[in-house]
Amino acid sequence: MPKDSFNIADAESFRNRIARHLRTSLGKDPEHATLYDWRMALSLTLRDLVVEPWFASTRKTYKAKAKRVCYLSMEFLVGRLIEDVTVNLGVETVAREAMEALGQDYSTVVADEPDAALGNGGLGRLAACFMDSLASLAIPAYGYGIRYEQGLFEQHFDNGAQVETAETWLVQRHAWEFERPEVSCPIHFGGSVSESGGKAIWRPEETITAMAYDTPVVGWKGKWANTLRLWAAKPTKLFDLESFNRGDYLAANAPESLARTISRVLYPDDTTDLGKELRFKQEYFFTSASIQDILRRLLSEGHSLENLAEHVAIQLNDTHPAIAGPELIRLLVDEHGMEKRLAVETARACLAFTNHTLLPEALERWSEGLFARILPRHFEIVRFIQEDHMRRSGSDVRVIENGEVRMGELAFVMAHRVNGVSALHSALVRQTVFAELHDAYPERIINQTNGITPRRWLYSCNAPLRDLIDETIGTGWADDLQRLSELRANAEDAGFQDRFRAAKRQNKMRLAKWLKGRDGVSIDPDAMFDVQIKRIHEYKRQLMNILETIALWNEIKDAPNGDWTPRVKLFGGKAAPGYVMAKSIIHLVNDVAATINGDKATRDLLQVVYPANYNVSMAELLIPASDLSEQISTAGMEASGTGNMKLSLNGSLTIGTLDGANVEIREHVGAENFFLFGLAAEEVMERRTMAGFAREAINASPRLKRVLDQVASGAFSGGDTERYRDLLQNLFDHDHFLVTCDFDSYFETQRMVDVVYKDTGNWTRTAALNTAGMGWFSSDRTVRGYARDVWGVPSLTRNAAG
Repeated sequence: MPKDSFNIADAESFRNRIARHLRTSLGKDPEHATLYDWRMALSLTLRDLVVEPWFASTRKTYKAKAKRVCYLSMEFLVGRLIEDVTVNLGVETVAREAMEALGQDYSTVVADEPDAALGNGGLGRLAACFMDSLASLAIPAYGYGIRYEQGLFEQHFDNGAQVETAETWLVQRHAWEFERPEVSCPIHFGGSVSESGGKAIWRPEETITAMAYDTPVVGWKGKWANTLRLWAAKPTKLFDLESFNRGDYLAANAPESLARTISRVLYPDDTTDLGKELRFKQEYFFTSASIQDILRRLLSEGHSLENLAEHVAIQLNDTHPAIAGPELIRLLVDEHGMEKRLAVETARACLAFTNHTLLPEALERWSEGLFARILPRHFEIVRFIQEDHMRRSGSDVRVIENGEVRMGELAFVMAHRVNGVSALHSALVRQTVFAELHDAYPERIINQTNGITPRRWLYSCNAPLRDLIDETIGTGWADDLQRLSELRANAEDAGFQDRFRAAKRQNKMRLAKWLKGRDGVSIDPDAMFDVQIKRIHEYKRQLMNILETIALWNEIKDAPNGDWTPRVKLFGGKAAPGYVMAKSIIHLVNDVAATINGDKATRDLLQVVYPANYNVSMAELLIPASDLSEQISTAGMEASGTGNMKLSLNGSLTIGTLDGANVEIREHVGAENFFLFGLAAEEVMERRTMAGFAREAINASPRLKRVLDQVASGAFSGGDTERYRDLLQNLFDHDHFLVTCDFDSYFETQRMVDVVYKDTGNWTRTAALNTAGMGWFSSDRTVRGYARDVWGVPSLTRNAAG
């Protein structure tokens, strides 16, 4: 535990606080309290402890008139907060002892907390890691997002196919938030724009209210806390009594129902026009509310809006909040009377944009018709931004082109800094998706390689390894992750290897117990745990993984007496509801799992496990237990990745391509400690220019052809030869992500993994060197880079995490 952690009384005092909340906040006595009651009482007790540093940090920020960071993100994948808060406050032992003294199993109480359904993948988890680091570094900040009632979705499998149901995390009270009805902003849509006295007048057709819910985010050792402010959509007219009294009960509730739709679901299916409109409204809703809130706060402090950039840095996490530029200009011009060109420059000086993709189709675009209909005033402003950009830069790049408003280009033009999230990604951003804009603004694109918080992703989730590190190098590494390099001196030591291996086995047994309890699935902790956990997308190549699994199964069946290395292939991740190909890949993984796991001849050597509804809490079980990390995306496609960092930090060896942050991980852990395969980014681009490359690769690989023939014949789908026709046809005719070209290299490298895994001492040494080499990948380092190179903000304490 951190020795100079937040000042907290002994377990008896903590126990009394819990008991008091049980009585006064939950209205229960211990004899009648449910698991929910105990969990809420513990959460509220912990929240009480967070409030003090939260208030103190706010007062210090106001007193110093400090510049703030405002981080706008559609996702904040925070996971469970009991563990997060107890670790950062240093009260984990006290909380555990107090709950046990009250007759409650601490681990059971913690596990009862639902994951906050506020994100899906790496984008949202990065935002959560940044919030942790901003607080740990004592940098004043607000995170801004949406308080989704139903989140993305809860994933289930029906005969192997993904089925989506609504998340229910807010059915129960959310203990950590503070409702702020006094902090509300009007959000307008539609209508028309006219001019009066040289001033634009927007007369909206629809108005809803954004209401704030605040969650304090406490940093390491409880020395600083920032605010995560999430917006919920409310109607301006809560209830139509006139409609109700005439018997039209649906109409009476319509205002509330329509408003709540805005903040109900993360990433609504946008394959329909109504879905597109809802997603566009969502993005404007939270961005407008956030910008209004920022200006309100600055004006209340007496600041001038003309030097806005001296007081606030606004970071756009991907293109979702790209409307921030036009919205900030609208407010400065229409509401505060600023001259238009000055407003553009003022807005740009505040705004910075993080690009997370190299896929042009992933850079959002909205039809001119939709954009102009929903935000007519903003459409005018976007036209002005475009004209101003083209006039000043001489560039031909347009924000509005071919009937679409291009949000990536809008975000770029309106940002004073644009950053990629790994060295390779930033270089490719300059060369590909934003090449022409880079020519026009050669100093604008910089790199800030992503990072992860070690407090959540080792210290909290991997107690066995944490304790070993503490005993080996001391306890100062959680806020100075570069100190992990000190472990290198112990990597060859047999005693240290035994303890490192024992920590891994303890985590594997924990995962095995959890899988058995939740899903009834038995796995062998002595087998290699081969893990691929990320959202399901073609470029991440879960398809290649499962095809290689079939090929391995074939080889085991062909040579049942061979010297095989037992493996458990673990998958985790969700596919977007409208992403047909990704959902087909999920179905195939589960079909293959059912076949292979049912094969008595091979199931002791090979299993496939896909636990449904992957989330942060599941990751906290899977990552510490992983032996092999699958980072197999097509080179040049993954912006960075952070799962690769978490797995390597926890002593998992990587099999991967030269893609995203894999490149930098390989440099830091050592090329000899990384299983590299596949084409490089330049080779990928070259291969795509060759006609028929996929069929040629398939014909050149008897092993791959056999696998594809099996899938086509219905060997894994009960004889259904149609189920995977489109998936296979895409591989033969297109294969944009080069599964066929990298397959043989992947398979051969996996057999090298088998050989190394059998050498227990060498494998453990290599795993320890992976952990030792990951100090650079702390999100503290990343946030310091943003603070220095993008935001221009200092820490407000000398004791910030180092």
